[in-house]
Amino acid sequence: MNRAADPSTTGTRNRRAAVYVRMSTEHQQYSTSNQMDVIREFACLRSMEIVEEYSDEGKSGLNIAGRDALARMIDDVRSGAARFDCILVYDVSRWGRFQDADESAYYEFICRQAGIEVHYCAEQFENDGSPISTIVKGVKRAMAGEYSRELSAKVFQGACRLIRLGYKQGGTAGYGLRRMLVDQSGNQKGELALGEHKSIQTDRVILVPGPDHEVADVRWMFMAFVEEGRTEAEIAAILNARGVKTDFGRAWTLGTVHQVLTNEKYIGNNVYHRTSFKLKRKHVKNEKADWIRAEGAWPPIVFPELFQKAQGIVLERSKRFSNDEMLAKLKELLELHGRLSGILIDERDDLPSSAAFRHRFGSLVSAYSLIGYTPATDYSFIEENRMIRRMHPEIVASVEKQLREIGSWVETEPQTELMLVNGEFLVSVVICRHTTTQRGSSRWAIRFDTGLRPDLTIAVRLQPGNREIRDYYLLPSLDMTWDRLRMAEANGVELDGYQFDDLGFFFRMARRTRIQDLQ
Repeated sequence: MNRAADPSTTGTRNRRAAVYVRMSTEHQQYSTSNQMDVIREFACLRSMEIVEEYSDEGKSGLNIAGRDALARMIDDVRSGAARFDCILVYDVSRWGRFQDADESAYYEFICRQAGIEVHYCAEQFENDGSPISTIVKGVKRAMAGEYSRELSAKVFQGACRLIRLGYKQGGTAGYGLRRMLVDQSGNQKGELALGEHKSIQTDRVILVPGPDHEVADVRWMFMAFVEEGRTEAEIAAILNARGVKTDFGRAWTLGTVHQVLTNEKYIGNNVYHRTSFKLKRKHVKNEKADWIRAEGAWPPIVFPELFQKAQGIVLERSKRFSNDEMLAKLKELLELHGRLSGILIDERDDLPSSAAFRHRFGSLVSAYSLIGYTPATDYSFIEENRMIRRMHPEIVASVEKQLREIGSWVETEPQTELMLVNGEFLVSVVICRHTTTQRGSSRWAIRFDTGLRPDLTIAVRLQPGNREIRDYYLLPSLDMTWDRLRMAEANGVELDGYQFDDLGFFFRMARRTRIQDLQ
């Protein structure tokens, strides 16, 4: 039994308690029944009466969105409608794996402000507000958030591996294709209907040609577009006149036809990571260079030559428009709908496709910014990513140049940009993006190149906006035992002792001095 369950340590007898339990999908140990067993034992030893239960099953702990029970409990506490004076939770991670540990603390503070204590029944500390419990709880919250980040990275890496092996990861098959379930030996087990999922962990999903009439329809779309010169709108009108429905049973539109004509899965290519929604934060449209792909993953239903001709036509259509004309038409579309998206662009016959805008202006976001439109979703971090990717080699080159100027010998590995200085120690440069928490606090994440085993990491912290350098941290690997480190404005002397406004100290450390000069 943990120390927190000792009734002699608290004065919580005869109290009315609420229970909050949450189960995602990662571990059976976190089933709501297992949580309740521990919580009931905790309550019994302290003579607490459980008067209310709040349960979120199958819910991620990354944020409060979708966790109706937690939101309802917090609302009850805020409004004064709570019939209890303490809350029992299995452990810190069940309260939430919030990516910002301050958010976890914020919800607990709301309860404490209302005079309602939160007890973590399976933890080895008493949540009594003491300095020790505050420190341990802070570490536990950070660990809970870090677990989700690490799990997200592992799941993504696993999905990428399966994509490259030719297996489909999520999503519908699309018109003219079907999802086929295969076992671990590659033997086909049967088609999956819309909405069906595999039930055995080792099974996989591939795409196969659908019914003959759908395959014929897809081939006709490409032929009509390439050979007959028909537009997407004309093709959609013909399909609707024939009574053909999309894979979702809907009428065809310019946009849905365009999606067929531009999707590589019809030539057998398995493409993944076009968009991402990691850690339930923001939907991101990823650059084409970041897509994960496997060519020839399944039999094509359209000849690759025909598909490439279709892509050429899509891009060629935009060439008859100047940049100003394209932006003028984009502005007209914005005035008509009050918003912009790739789908809205593709639905217009008199506009180049969204792909053409990306090709001409680098991205849709860039085109939007040129007409003064900012999407409801903030995509500025995409541009920041590009800028930071350009910034890193520039900083490495600058450090290398200054090292050579002071007489140091430097060898830089082109692929990793790891610098060997004076043949004595390895230096890695990492750039730390500035982010802001929901409460307006500044944060930076340092990801150490542990696989490269540098002796010293130069962490370059950026100012808000991520365009200028704020300061530097010189972090020796002997003192850094983490793969990743999250920093705030002030981090305590243990970490801020490595902070410098410039790299003067580093260059003095690396300077070569002749022995006779020391005499």
